[in-house]
Amino acid sequence: MSTTPAVLRPSATPGTLLSAVLPQAPAIPVTGVSLDSRSVRPGDLYVALPGQVTHGARFAGDAVAAGAAAVLTDPSGREYLEAIDVPVVVVADPRGEMAAVAVEVYGRPAERAGLFGVTGTVGKTSTMCLVAAGLAAAGHTVGTIGTIGFTLAGRTLASPRTTVTTPESPDLQALLALMVEQGADAIAMEVSSHALALHRVDGVTFDVAAFTNLGRDHLDFHVTQEAYFQAKASLFRDGRCRAAVVNTDDEWGRRLEAELRERGAVPLVTTGATGDYRPLGSEVVADGSSVVRLATPGGEREFALGMLGGFNVRNAATAVAMLDLAGVDLERALPGFATAFVPGRMQRVDLGADAPGVVVDFAHTPEAVAAALTALPETRRIAVLGCGGDRDHAKRGPMGAAAATTASVVVVTDDNPRSEPPEEIRAQVLAGAREAAGESGAEVLDGGARGEAIAMALRLAGPGDWVAVLGKGHESGQQLADRTIAFDDVTEVRRAWSVLHPGREEQYA
Repeated sequence: MSTTPAVLRPSATPGTLLSAVLPQAPAIPVTGVSLDSRSVRPGDLYVALPGQVTHGARFAGDAVAAGAAAVLTDPSGREYLEAIDVPVVVVADPRGEMAAVAVEVYGRPAERAGLFGVTGTVGKTSTMCLVAAGLAAAGHTVGTIGTIGFTLAGRTLASPRTTVTTPESPDLQALLALMVEQGADAIAMEVSSHALALHRVDGVTFDVAAFTNLGRDHLDFHVTQEAYFQAKASLFRDGRCRAAVVNTDDEWGRRLEAELRERGAVPLVTTGATGDYRPLGSEVVADGSSVVRLATPGGEREFALGMLGGFNVRNAATAVAMLDLAGVDLERALPGFATAFVPGRMQRVDLGADAPGVVVDFAHTPEAVAAALTALPETRRIAVLGCGGDRDHAKRGPMGAAAATTASVVVVTDDNPRSEPPEEIRAQVLAGAREAAGESGAEVLDGGARGEAIAMALRLAGPGDWVAVLGKGHESGQQLADRTIAFDDVTEVRRAWSVLHPGREEQYA
């Protein structure tokens, strides 16, 4: 028996005539759009797409039984729809067309709030959260959409996730409409390369969009680094944004800046070592936060930043630039950075007195691994990391190498192995780590399963050492070949420490 997923939609929608968006379709009203037959409501357009396992058209009967007014599919889905008694619209690119329908069905919600989008390989989540914290401090009612979920005015909006970062276009448009309906006047969101390539943000124009950087990631989908860059860069083309912020610390950012300046289509500012918004220095204070000095076109700014790491200083510079470019009052906004917090992003895990320092971070690229480790104090660093299965194999060795170059000890473990044998993934990470350790002198260990590896790292760590548990960050589950099990790195660190040191749990309970 199937269950109906809890979907996030506004209480009412303006709807649209299907023919108003798709001329080849009949003039029937649709009041919602759904990709999942289990979440169809009466009056919906059901969109049947090909999937990795089967075609969504196979479930069209269930969708119609639930009240779908019409079905949109591609030519390969037509064969499953002979017996369907509602209109069937067949188009070459149903993904693009469903985005256009969703925009109209939900009343163009992106036009009714200030919209801030962040793209890049690393830094999206932290920058988004800093922007949201600044907007909230300046008096706005803020929604956020990204890897760590959805929030509105600081409260979590519970919903099943169909994508890792940016929702599919029907879900995104419904979510934007819900946020606006409930009072949001500003929305900050992460924009993934998948979302840009797969039409998830079609019909959305961002008031300010930012590019943080480009490293190696998602080549299992994009195939080449050039294609990956082009997907990211498309956020700044064809009217997708009204103003742009580009970090120019890497070659890809400098290339994007040059392109945007040549076209002159949108206002542009830069961040980074030579940018318009340029970090001048930061000082770590007793509580672990930093006091940051930042050069801006309007003069030098100083503010407290609660997030650990030099890369978060760079993320903060991007967030300041986005807020400033949107005309937000920085005097009111910047105090919000002091308490901004992102679960699973350089998240401190306090184990009490005489314990090593521990952080949990989502780092899952070579660049992110190096950045997370070098952000820690210059003492003995112990890295725990693995790589996900069914993803880019070529980054596994470089991730191990990045850890062995910047840590004293590397404990290789499982991430989300999915359908691949975990030991084979570990072997590839170990190979890269051991090759780099030949020069760095790092100790490289096979930690086995993730819980065992975390316990191993804590056994090896003494007071003053730092342990970085990398790769899964905020995730609360581990994806195996046949199931997903409950697994949270922060919880596992505390559990392992309590086993190693009975009676100390009360120090961090």
